[in-house]
Amino acid sequence: MGSLQQIKNNAIFYLIKAAITFFNRIPRSLAVFLGALSGYLAYLIFRQDRLKANHHLYMAFGDSLSPAQRKSIVRNVFINFGGSAVDVARLKKHYHDEVKGLIDFEGLEYFDAVYKRGRGIIAFTGHLGNFELMAAHIANSGYKVAAIGREMYDRRLNQLLIENRQLLNIAIIDTHDSPLKTMKLLKQGYAIGVLIDTDSFRVRSMFIPAFGRLSHTPIGQTIMGLRAGAGFVPAACIRQGKRYKVVIRPEVTIERTGDFEKDVYNMTWKCTQALETLITEYKDQWIWMHNRWLNRPQMPIE
Repeated sequence: MGSLQQIKNNAIFYLIKAAITFFNRIPRSLAVFLGALSGYLAYLIFRQDRLKANHHLYMAFGDSLSPAQRKSIVRNVFINFGGSAVDVARLKKHYHDEVKGLIDFEGLEYFDAVYKRGRGIIAFTGHLGNFELMAAHIANSGYKVAAIGREMYDRRLNQLLIENRQLLNIAIIDTHDSPLKTMKLLKQGYAIGVLIDTDSFRVRSMFIPAFGRLSHTPIGQTIMGLRAGAGFVPAACIRQGKRYKVVIRPEVTIERTGDFEKDVYNMTWKCTQALETLITEYKDQWIWMHNRWLNRPQMPIE
């Protein structure tokens, strides 16, 4: 079984390597077209993911979206993901000469106001739009940026991602790293990018309401941000045809209660609400196939 899994991992790795090489050798317009087309073909082929995305949309919005609207959103999710993935594959080679000039900022003043305080930023987002491109663009716009990321299942793929980020001036924080590393970077005024819509028991989490349902939500970034006196700023990089827009919203704040555990809950909840607002505005850019509600709270036995 182990050897079969290794064969599968090798095949995926070399296929990805070949795809990266191919997409970097053709014009961006063709690459993005083929990426979007690949996304559409995936929409047609992967029925289970298509149905899962549709179901999650219904869980989040109920009958406020018609079946036709949900179908259209899910199709566009696949297409947007394909187009964005190609630009990520091309970042290492083509960010400065091609992609950088295609990105606009909206709400940068909110980011600046917190960044200038010098106590660090928890720049939180989710599996929304092109989050890899957003970190790279902010890091190459004069800001100190680090990203928290979970190690991928294949170390070779993980190394490709790390190299991509490091070459684009992004400091790397692995989820296995000591919290002291993150605290040190926050004290140095770094903006720490983190995805807060992951559902995993590998990191410390709380059940926080998201779209009206309790959702297993990481809290490590909240704990460190509150202890460092950092600001919490929601952001997303939205794909708009051939261009992108980095959307930054006002800082999320809470009134401290004196109960740190309660403050962590309240801040994580407010951050989750801010991300939910962004997802609602850009429904066709969140990965609805992602199982946000995989783990459920254990109910007490009566």
